[in-house]
Amino acid sequence: MSEGLGAVAWPVRTERLEIRPATEADGPATWRYRRQESVALWITSAQPDSEHYLADFTEPARLAKTLVIEFNGHVIGDLMLAIEDAWAQAEVTDRARAVQAELGWSLDPAYAGRGYATEAVAELIRICFEELHLRRVLAQCFADNLPSWRLMERVGMRRESHDVRGSLHRSGEWLDGLAYALLADEWRSARPGAL
Repeated sequence: MSEGLGAVAWPVRTERLEIRPATEADGPATWRYRRQESVALWITSAQPDSEHYLADFTEPARLAKTLVIEFNGHVIGDLMLAIEDAWAQAEVTDRARAVQAELGWSLDPAYAGRGYATEAVAELIRICFEELHLRRVLAQCFADNLPSWRLMERVGMRRESHDVRGSLHRSGEWLDGLAYALLADEWRSARPGAL
């Protein structure tokens, strides 16, 4: 059972990156890349200007599940780690509380193609399984967002569904959607020297 993000000793460092909980002060840095068309095209909410974006970014519920990715002291991306309950029948709902997480990410396009997103998401998954003791992680994207679903596959996630025109894009088009997941035991068995 997870104690939430407070159970993690932040910041967490990888070979090249630092991951830490976002603060209100990170809003402007994330706005710089989230407003770019190649990023805004796929994110859940593309705000029209920095004022609206910063108001949304600093909402306590959003900030509580947002992490930032730093490279050499600069914010180059952000991660979502939303711990949630799994679906369960009424008699066992207490055993399904806070056992999984939905993950999300965005990266400054200036840093794309260097493996930073893969490194950050792989570490996020490790945090979920080793430090938060979750049993499952999941992520979703539009099927046309190739970089996102390819990243999911690179970090070992398994495609669970492909919804045909099941996701409404802000363009007004119904697009295909993909859902990926990974179980803690699958993750452990895929790691060399895992216990």
